[in-house]
Order: sequence, then C-alpha cells, then structure tokens
Amino acid sequence: MFSRFSHLECAKCGDSLDRGGGASLCPRCGGPLFARYRGKPLERDSAAGRPRTIWRWHEMMPVEDPENIVSLGEGGAPLLTAARLGRTAGFSDLWIKDEGNNPTGSFKARGLSAAVSKAREQGRTKIALPTAGNAGGAAAAYAAKAGMECHVFMPEDTPPVFRLECERYGAKVTLVPGLIDACGRIVAERSPREGWHDVSTLKEPYRVEGKKTMGYELAEDFGWELPDAILYPTGGGTGLIGMWKAFEEMEELKWIGPRRPRMIAVQAAGCAPIPRAFAEGKPVSEKWENAQTYASGLRVPKAFADFLILRDIRASRGDAVAVTDEQMRRAADEIGAAEGLFVCPEGAAVWAAAKDLASEGKLDPSSRVVLFNTGTGFKYL
Repeated sequence: MFSRFSHLECAKCGDSLDRGGGASLCPRCGGPLFARYRGKPLERDSAAGRPRTIWRWHEMMPVEDPENIVSLGEGGAPLLTAARLGRTAGFSDLWIKDEGNNPTGSFKARGLSAAVSKAREQGRTKIALPTAGNAGGAAAAYAAKAGMECHVFMPEDTPPVFRLECERYGAKVTLVPGLIDACGRIVAERSPREGWHDVSTLKEPYRVEGKKTMGYELAEDFGWELPDAILYPTGGGTGLIGMWKAFEEMEELKWIGPRRPRMIAVQAAGCAPIPRAFAEGKPVSEKWENAQTYASGLRVPKAFADFLILRDIRASRGDAVAVTDEQMRRAADEIGAAEGLFVCPEGAAVWAAAKDLASEGKLDPSSRVVLFNTGTGFKYL
C-alpha cells in the first residue's frame, strides 16, 4: 500500500470525516482537519534507501496514487552542526536545520508539494492563497509543474522579489493594501465563485502533511533520538504544528519513545501575538494591530490555528518569545560569519531568541538545541 491515509479528523472538535469527501475544514465547527493513518506495523528504516524528498515517507502521506505526486525535489534539507556559532554564546550542542536548500528557497516547498499533489488527486485545476512571500512562490512553482492555475494575493509592500518569482512561474499576482489577513479575506470571499481551491495555511488538510516531514527527518538524522529543544520562527505555525504531529505519529509507529523536545516559537517584536497569548495563559491569541517587521514570514497578526500552536508549545513545556528586527539583523551576520549560511530574517530570529533565553536561564546551553532556518536570505537583499 502506497499510503496508509485512512480518514480526516478535526483538530478542534475531534469529528472524523471520510478521506474522499474533499473537505477543507470541519463542517461542524470550522476547525482545521488532520490526515490520519492506519495499517500494519511499519519498519522504522523502511525509507532509508529512498530518495531524500518528503515523499520517501509516502506511507504516512495523504497521496494515494504516486502518479499524482508533484515534486521538485523538496525535503532532505541538511542538518548542520553549528559549533563555531554556538561557542560565541556558550552553546555546546547547537544545530541548524537549513531549509533554504529547498526548491523556491524555503520550507514552504514541502507544504505546497503535498497540497498541490493532493489537489491534483482530487481533480482540482485552480488554487489560490494569501502569502507573506515564500508560500506564494512555492504555490506558483508547484502549480506550474502540475499545470494548474495559481492566484496569489500578497501585501502590497511585500519585497518585489516575491512577486517577480510568482509571476515567473506563471501565477496571477494581486497586491493588496494591508497585511496577510486582508489577503486571506479576499481569497476566502472569491474562491467559491471563482472555482479556486483555497490552500491557505491550515485551511486545507495537506500543507501540514508536507511540513511534518521536517520532524521525520530530524528524528532520523539524530538516530531516532529527538533534540532537547527546537526553536522555530512562527508565522502561521504550520511547521511547528506539523512537527508535533510527526512526533505523535512516530511514537504510534514505535519509532520513538514519549520524550519530546521543547518547542519554542519565535516571533518579531513588531508582531508577537503568540508570545503575548502564551505569557497571558490564553488558549488563543488576539490580533496584533499595526504589525511591523522586515521578516515577512513573521508578519502574521493572527494565525488561523493559533490554538494549536499554543497547545503544542504548552504540551512540550516550551516557550514563545519575540525579538527585534535589529536583533535579527545582527544574528544573521553572526550566523553568516560563523557558519557560512545566508539565512532569512526568520531564521536569524531563532538564534537571537536562543541567546536571550540562555542568558535568562530559560534554555540550557549544554542541551541539544536545533535552530530552524526556514529560507534563504537572498530574497531579502
């Protein structure tokens, strides 16, 4: 069996849905849907000899016919030691997962490969989404590969390279006054009448399936022992949520035990709804007004699935912190000079946060810490 995909489950109310129904959100409560899997025990090393893309884990992915896979070689991003960088702040076991090596230069390739592949399997021909930048480029690229129409809505002050990238892949780009939430409203309003399949973050079940493969890779790279802490730049939060889902799946498969890393969400000081909600003990965040940061991927004033982000952080005994744009700029320089990596601002943010947390006694610098760089810095020149 190529895939063990059995059904969909609402992450909010727990209702189960048939996997072939084509639902994007829970019809009962409007919550996000997760793909669930069943089948015989699966050998932990079953993927060892397969090409290092997200599809090497195909039994735990939602596409049922391999002919529907739309791939540009996404996944398999390197996990790099960062000893020189770590020594500058007293870290003795520091690592960087460098997602900038993905097609279109970011981790978004993972999620959009999965979403577009499943959309193709469902017979969709048009997709649409709001984007802060990288998701739009990835959606446009995979839609082009699949022969689909792609409609991208992005804030009008998004760095021009993101618009040009989408247009190069043949997508229709609309610049919108305001932030990504304004773009999302347009997509939601127009999709039914335009016949677009909305692939917004966690408003369909399959982008998170592509993102979860970061968790599978991380476990495999460390010999099936998870690190002590993961620092992740968090906008919409699909990557953090996806990795937590992967850890649960791997435990069910008996590939790992119950031990989990602390999940630490990092946002920008100019747009920090998750750290504020976490500090106040709230289950959901409130919209961040007048959001400002040069890290486009962190300029998300309210994530659709914020309740899942906060739930997973708390379940891991993790944290949620914010850093300034100036801290990001300094951190990017430090990472580049020490490790030879040209990281995106979002990836720089996690290093700035790690140093702050260590200095405050909230992160043990002798523990195994993984920083996620979610994209290349070349798009932010």
